[in-house]
Amino acid sequence: MSAVVSQRLRWRCLAFTDLGAADLYRVLQLRSAVFVVEQACVFQDMDGLDPACLHLLGAAPQASQEDDLLAYARLVPAGLAFAEASIGRVATAAQVRGTRAGHALMVEAIAQVHRLWGPQPIRIGAQSHLQAFYRQHGFETDGDFYLEDGIEHIEMLRK
Repeated sequence: MSAVVSQRLRWRCLAFTDLGAADLYRVLQLRSAVFVVEQACVFQDMDGLDPACLHLLGAAPQASQEDDLLAYARLVPAGLAFAEASIGRVATAAQVRGTRAGHALMVEAIAQVHRLWGPQPIRIGAQSHLQAFYRQHGFETDGDFYLEDGIEHIEMLRK
């Protein structure tokens, strides 16, 4: 998939109750592939927050790949995970890494947070090795490093 195609992912932002069984399956499949299998991290992905969040799904624009979930983020309202709104479970499928799909995902996720809840600060719990990636989207470190599920993280804030 080219960089141009990754910029044109088809985006859907859905409440948990609007996720059909097939969408939910694809979301959990991608999250498991990235956070459990690739990162070799056993953790409880289904943490009880999903029903209160919105879910941003990015699919391939080609008709033959309508069902492919290539990018995903969970949009968390203020007061649920942090005092501020948050973007979490940011994941891209392996086949689109290096195509700027992750950047397209963050641009869309930030826009959706502002569309849904108005312009406001956004706090994330970032894996520490991804700080430079998130800085490109206006996030700055805001706190100390901490371990979450055996992976070093740091809070970052986009004012």
